[in-house]
Amino acid sequence: MVFTSNTEFHNKISVVTGAGGALGGAVAEALGEAGVKVVVLDINRKTVEERVERILAKGGKALPCVCSVLEEEKLEEALVSIKKEFGQPHYLINAAGGNSPAGSTDCEFYSQEGEGKTFTDLSVEGMRKTFDLNYFGTVIPTKVFSKGMLENGYGSIINFSSIAALTPLTKVVAYSNAKAAVLNFTKWLAVHYAKSNVRVNALAPGFVMTEQLKFLHINEKGEYTPRARMVLDHTPMGRYGQEKELLGAVFWLLSENAGFVTGSVITLDGGFSSYAI
Repeated sequence: MVFTSNTEFHNKISVVTGAGGALGGAVAEALGEAGVKVVVLDINRKTVEERVERILAKGGKALPCVCSVLEEEKLEEALVSIKKEFGQPHYLINAAGGNSPAGSTDCEFYSQEGEGKTFTDLSVEGMRKTFDLNYFGTVIPTKVFSKGMLENGYGSIINFSSIAALTPLTKVVAYSNAKAAVLNFTKWLAVHYAKSNVRVNALAPGFVMTEQLKFLHINEKGEYTPRARMVLDHTPMGRYGQEKELLGAVFWLLSENAGFVTGSVITLDGGFSSYAI
């Protein structure tokens, strides 16, 4: 890992939410390799324990934290334990999120012929679950874990948004709405914290070929689905991203080399959001 030689990160403390998932997990492991003490936070105990083991096996330091990003009281309790074990967090990576069929339509365009679930068929409850996870699942951990950063006058927060926030993707209405809200929150908080030396930025990844995405974009024959072909046709680089290709942006935003960067959104999408026709 190219970042491990940078002593700037040694013994820094970072909370990574959604660290049991593919992108959050990749970030957590890379931070561990770079000498950061990593708090692996996720609602899934099994994936948390597995991620901690992987970090420890590579010589890193990691603390498991099984907790929902939507439960403020539980996060406050977790912070007490974190401070006791590691100290006050310097960094926060808000990688928790995800989509649900309950907040998505089946079709791209409305049709009276009834080609599956349309916008008017969606339940507010189903949309709210997706919105809450992605938006309030970013807001609440930030509210809890940024307190120590403000007290110390130092910190860096990275929120995971999506290219769906910049150009709403068909079908995934609740997810696109929520990720747009995350971008707005990022910029608002960046201004609010600007004089406290706590920087707030966001990543907007495009289509990264995680295991979850493989399930949706590659069929049982190992071929791209029609949706996947649309993605590739609209991506100038003509391929999916890889988890490791997000890491450079993460380390840069955390580092003092980005000390004048706050309220920024970094797209990592192979040109997807720049391409019209």
